[in-house]
Amino acid sequence: MHAMQYEFTLPADYDMDVIRSRVARVGHLLDDWDGLGAKVYLLRERGVHGSPVNQYGPFYLWNTMEGMNAFLWGGAFQGPVNDFGRPRVRQWTGLAYEEGGAAGSPAAFAVRRRQPVPEGVELAAFMADPVEETERLAARDGAVLAAAAVDTHAWELVHFSLWEHDRPKAEGDVYQVLHLSAPERGALPQGRQW
Repeated sequence: MHAMQYEFTLPADYDMDVIRSRVARVGHLLDDWDGLGAKVYLLRERGVHGSPVNQYGPFYLWNTMEGMNAFLWGGAFQGPVNDFGRPRVRQWTGLAYEEGGAAGSPAAFAVRRRQPVPEGVELAAFMADPVEETERLAARDGAVLAAAAVDTHAWELVHFSLWEHDRPKAEGDVYQVLHLSAPERGALPQGRQW
């Protein structure tokens, strides 16, 4: 599994209905994308759920590098680049993935938490914690899925979870889910990724 996210931070007075309309118009285009486990179309709105910003920030869980590269270099990614400018695209190597007890429910909210990997830790022991946290999150009431991944260039962990309700039981930035494309979600490897 490979995780990826880019974000577009928008002006404080930006009409976020423009993003909602955009996703309603184009969100289905990745509903059958080869190699894509899940793309979650995410929105943070200033003043809602504690967000200090207006932001559009899709999050991806890829099954294959070929699928991700076909998205980035095959033309589909050019649409948001043309509309909003070329963003920095964060990428993380998968550590763990679990389906939640509410896996069959529609996802309404997502939580993303990023944290640094501290200097001087034993990496094997440290990486066991995000695996266990992924299991704990997936077991909580209302969890649709949970994942953890690491960027070994920046030494940053990302914890990502989807929830069926507006009271997610996870810490981090809360996003509204506008659409979920999950053509190969069932093929995402569950459990620890090594």
